[in-house]
Amino acid sequence: MTCALTYRPRPQVEAALTLAREIKAHGPHCRVLFTVYEMKRLGRDAAELTALADHLTAHGLILEMLADPLPGVYDPSGPGRMLFGFFAAMAETERESIREATLEGLDAAARKGKHGGRPPVITDGMPHTVLRCRAYGESVEQIRPDLIIPTGKRKGQNPGLATIYRALAEHEKRQAYPEAVAQAHADFAALQQRDRSPK
Repeated sequence: MTCALTYRPRPQVEAALTLAREIKAHGPHCRVLFTVYEMKRLGRDAAELTALADHLTAHGLILEMLADPLPGVYDPSGPGRMLFGFFAAMAETERESIREATLEGLDAAARKGKHGGRPPVITDGMPHTVLRCRAYGESVEQIRPDLIIPTGKRKGQNPGLATIYRALAEHEKRQAYPEAVAQAHADFAALQQRDRSPK
């Protein structure tokens, strides 16, 4: 039984799938798990998620998800398939809402004449620092004095707790759906280019 995949290729996913299929081919009676942290890491939309789950099932591989909304082993029969389809659609909706919110934010900033944005209070590396320190048991309050604003009016000061928590939430969204944010930026750039073109 074969199942054609209809999603855009991603080298790491392809490599993992190839390895899983090879392991299964060498031990057809072995139980081979294809484990992902959460379903939204697996595919970009509901169709892709469903195609990938069907592909795994067709090759005798078992899909396992570690985190919510659907932790555990995927059951391709009965209610398991229905639940998977529901949460796949929810993940796609969340991705689209992130993309739309990013586009709206870029548009609102452009209408105010802000194209480059103000100097960042939170640098790209700060969320990684906070997450790493939290993994060792430190609280955000304990980490905050080590975070220094690099530029702007508040250069040399520490960012506020609310700013840090906001940055962590944004970081999580970007990590969940980096392609949605990238696509929103590309769409916005295309809209700006179109508006600048001579009529």
